[in-house]
Amino acid sequence: MSHGSPPPLLQTIGIRVPILQAPMAGVSTPALAAAVSNAGGLGALGVGAMNAQAARRAIRETRALTSNPFNVNVFCHAPAKANLSVERAWLDWLAPEFEKFGAVPPQSLSEIYTSFAVDREMKQVLLEERPHVVSFHFGLPPDDVVAELKRAGISILATATNCDEAVQIEAAGVDAIVAQGIEAGGHRGVFDPEAADDRLGTFALTRLLVRNCSLPVIAAGGIMDGDGIAAALALGAQAAQLGTAFVACPETSIDEGYRRALLSDAARRTAFTAGISGRIARSIENRFTALANAPDAPATPDYPRAYDAGKALHAAAKARGEFGYGAQWAGQAAALARAVPAAELFAELEREMRTSIRQLCERGG
Repeated sequence: MSHGSPPPLLQTIGIRVPILQAPMAGVSTPALAAAVSNAGGLGALGVGAMNAQAARRAIRETRALTSNPFNVNVFCHAPAKANLSVERAWLDWLAPEFEKFGAVPPQSLSEIYTSFAVDREMKQVLLEERPHVVSFHFGLPPDDVVAELKRAGISILATATNCDEAVQIEAAGVDAIVAQGIEAGGHRGVFDPEAADDRLGTFALTRLLVRNCSLPVIAAGGIMDGDGIAAALALGAQAAQLGTAFVACPETSIDEGYRRALLSDAARRTAFTAGISGRIARSIENRFTALANAPDAPATPDYPRAYDAGKALHAAAKARGEFGYGAQWAGQAAALARAVPAAELFAELEREMRTSIRQLCERGG
C-alpha cells in the first residue's frame, strides 16, 4: 500500500460531520437514514437482505425524506454452496427447539439473499438510482462492477477487518475503507469466513490502516458516544461509523424483544455465533447464541442458507411470546445505547465529539 495524504473524506462523500450510521440490514430504515443525513452525517440503508425492487423502493423513500447524501450497503459474499447432509443434520438438531413452540423446521433450506457479486438486477438499480454512496460488506464485487459504479459518479466504501483485505480494497479503486474491529455488532465483514481471523480491535486496526493506506479510514466497532468518535479521529480515522448506538432509536425496525434486550442488563454480554445466519456475527447473548454455540452443535450450513432456519425458529418462538431466538445484533459497548430519536442522538454525539476534541486540544497545550 502506498503512503500519501488521503483526500478529505467528508468532501468526497458530501457530509458535514464525521459520523456515519452503519447500514444494519433488517434494522435501518429510510426514516433512520434520512434523520442522520439531515443532521449532517451519512445515513445508510442496508439492502443486503432485499431484492432489487425492495431496494429501489427504500432508496426512493429515503430520497423523499432527505436531499443529502446517504449510503446504500450491499453484501458481496461468495454465493452459498448447498450441502444437503449438513443442512439435514442442522434441521434435525433444531427440530426439538421448534417443537417447544408447536412448530417444525423447514423441510429444506434456501439461499434467501442473493450476493451483490452476482446480482445484476441490484447493480442496475444502483446505476439507475445513483445514491451518492455505495458500500460493500463481506468482500468486493468484480472489478468491472466497481468501475461501472464509479463511472456513475458514486462514491464507494468497503469494509476491511485486516490489512490484507485493505490491500484488496485499495487495489479495487474504492474511495475509503471502513475498519471494522472485533468489537462491532452484527456480521464480521471478513472476505473469507474459512480463513484465520486476526480479530483486530477497532483502534489497532484503525492505526494499522492509517499508517499503511493511502485511502481515508473510517473506524467502526464499539464506538457509542462522542468521546469514542473523538478517540477514533485522534488515531487518524477521518470519520467513525456507529451501528449499535443507533439501534435503540425509534426509527429502527427492531421488534420489542430486541429493544428490551438492548436496553436491559442483557446488553452487557455479547457473543459471536455463526449459528443464527451461517456467518460469524456478534449478538446479545440469548437462547439462540447459547444453542448455536453448544458443544454438541453440528456444523452450520452456509450463509445465508442457515439464516432460513434461524428466521423460521425466531418466528415460531416469537409467535409464542419468546424473543430470545432473534438476531439481536449488538457491539461490545451495547450497554451504552440510548433510546432517543436519531436526530436528537446525532446532535448529542456531535456535541460530545466536539467537547472531547476541544478538551484534548486544551490538554495538549
